[in-house]
Amino acid sequence: MPNNINLAIQVLPKVKDGKVYAVVDKAIEVIQKSGVKYRVCPFETVMEGPYDKLMQIVDDAQKACFDAGAEEVLVNIKIQRRPQADVAIEEKTGKYDR
Repeated sequence: MPNNINLAIQVLPKVKDGKVYAVVDKAIEVIQKSGVKYRVCPFETVMEGPYDKLMQIVDDAQKACFDAGAEEVLVNIKIQRRPQADVAIEEKTGKYDR
């Protein structure tokens, strides 16, 4: 099976103080430090890499939300995967890059 998939993650933390973006930023920091290719978008962050590594990042991002004070977190995930070929972010958005 090929190595790279695309995974979009949206974390929606529940926090007492209402500072949701600060908690989301902690999840994004996990992605930034992971070394995988990624793009932060207004509603989700898209990552490119091996399935197992991206799923570990999903788990680590949730833990970062809890460490930042989230009482709970709703996570939406979308995965694009092919049995015989890699998936690349540029396939979908490359023509829009400046």
